[in-house]
Amino acid sequence: MIKKSLTRTIQRQNTKQLEVMSKKKPFILRVDEDLLSAIEKWAADEFRSTNGQVEYLLHQALSKAGRLKNKAQKKEE
Repeated sequence: MIKKSLTRTIQRQNTKQLEVMSKKKPFILRVDEDLLSAIEKWAADEFRSTNGQVEYLLHQALSKAGRLKNKAQKKEE
């Protein structure tokens, strides 16, 4: 009984993770070799993937510029 319950819990968590992951839209980005090397090194220093680091940097830049909608604004749309 406990094993079935645990299995269902894990399946629900995996489903939630897939739902979050599916909201991301893939695209190709071309960058200078030196810029990519610097991003890769920075990502490794912070234990992130290169993709995760690029996403983090974009998020920070958009927040700083006031161009990122917060969760309350998204719900209103």
